Amino acid sequence: MAAYSFLTRKALGATIVALPLLTWGLWAQKFYDDDPVQKEPPPLNAEKVQGRVLSDYYDFFLNTFGKPGARHPQGKPIPAQAVNTLGEVPDSAWYTNRHAKVRLSIPELVGGPSDENAPAASGLVTVVSAKTAGVMPGFRMEDSRGHRYFVKFDPLQNPEMATAADIISSKFFHALGYNVPPTYLFNLCTERMRVAPDATIVDARGKRRPMTGRDVTGILLDVPRGRDGCHRAVASLQVEGKPLGEFHYHGTRNDDPNDIVPHEQRRDLRGLRVFCAWLGHDDSRAINTLDTLVEENGVRFVRHHLIDFGATLGSDSNWPNSPRSGNGYWFAWKPAAVEFFTLGLAVPSWARVKYPHIPAAGRFEAQAFDPEKWMPFYPSAAFDNCLPDDAFWAAKQVMAFSDEEIRAIVKTGGYTDSRAEQWIADCLITRRDKIGKTYFTKVLPLDRFAIEDNRLVFDDLAVKYKLIASRDYTVQWSQFDNATEKKTPLPPETTLTLPRQMQATDDVQYFAADIQAGDKQKTVTVYVRKKAGRVEVVGVDRTW
Repeated sequence: MAAYSFLTRKALGATIVALPLLTWGLWAQKFYDDDPVQKEPPPLNAEKVQGRVLSDYYDFFLNTFGKPGARHPQGKPIPAQAVNTLGEVPDSAWYTNRHAKVRLSIPELVGGPSDENAPAASGLVTVVSAKTAGVMPGFRMEDSRGHRYFVKFDPLQNPEMATAADIISSKFFHALGYNVPPTYLFNLCTERMRVAPDATIVDARGKRRPMTGRDVTGILLDVPRGRDGCHRAVASLQVEGKPLGEFHYHGTRNDDPNDIVPHEQRRDLRGLRVFCAWLGHDDSRAINTLDTLVEENGVRFVRHHLIDFGATLGSDSNWPNSPRSGNGYWFAWKPAAVEFFTLGLAVPSWARVKYPHIPAAGRFEAQAFDPEKWMPFYPSAAFDNCLPDDAFWAAKQVMAFSDEEIRAIVKTGGYTDSRAEQWIADCLITRRDKIGKTYFTKVLPLDRFAIEDNRLVFDDLAVKYKLIASRDYTVQWSQFDNATEKKTPLPPETTLTLPRQMQATDDVQYFAADIQAGDKQKTVTVYVRKKAGRVEVVGVDRTW
């Protein structure tokens, strides 16, 4: 789609934003010289952006009983934005292309955002404040090197469950392209701990007061203790920059000049729905996000993060997930009415799933998992707007993880019960395959287009991943007018070989190949440009 190209140019500065409508024709073309854009342009200075605190209760009621953000009108889907002309998401302060684009090695995958900043193994650990947000006990600490971390634990009845989920999911989300804090397993021993003189805690009455050693002891009484007397924990490194609070899954920040795409229309947030379904991250709400103000090359801008993955992979942080999690919202009128009028006798299929008794694995499964029916805790405008091409973009990234890579990342969870490691990895592999089978049928799943020896080549992901054996394609080339977006068919040109007109010309020209594979509703149109003797793929459109 060309939407990203224009939005990118809007972000370049006030001059373009202020262009009068009369000059629109100067910009009304499908492709520009820099297409396809691989990285957003340098950000504008956002030094005036202000911190904010979003109410979790307000977010719940707003999204449960309202419909914030722009939704698809009946029969008129809103195309994703913040995409380039190939339908890919460029690198930005929101997202960085990683494993699906340039494969990470297994050491890089298991290392996550950084494997160099784990808490110091010796020296004092200083508690600087208690963790009051969320449901799991914890606190902020500083190690002997001065690095600060958010520390969280497991519930007593499910040792290793939440900490393993946090470690594993943070590495998957990093490999998938999101900004996440480096997170480490950490053995916390009380003899190494002290409380900072200025440490504070918010008590049960909501009042902030000085924190004492007794408060730390009270937190640790509710978490498992190992045979060595120490406590297994996860330590998430404090991310770079000044904390600004959470982001919404709809709208924009009006104090951030770089935040010009409504969040519900961002492909990296629409497609996030598929990633959260895969990893069982139904706690994917605003409270588990964080914006920070960072500085690079003298420019201050907002970077957007996903944080806190203790409620994934069958964990609900302080207890195992409810079987309802991922299968229904916290509240919805229709299911509530069905339960009321049937006196609870209408038992859904997900409620009949049998889970193995593996405390560290919580309640995670793949048998009843249906990617299309999966739901977060409550509605999300970005997730609700996820279209087949958004889901395809995400599904091909999930499918990029091999069995070996999945098992290597799961191993970093540090399970002492080998059954938990095996179960979580097996479920992720099965759920991955279900995602591929589901979303590779919604569109014609052709990808990685290139020109080789005067031929258009591509991968059919359904064939690549052995979802089908093979198939035949029909091709129709057209000459494409970049100014008017008019296509003029070239009847003889019906193979993947570049049209003779394109091979013969030295002028800047565009051509388009419409590709089908039996279903006329599912078409992939590939746009090819010849310029200075070089032929390249510059655009991809999909219909379904």
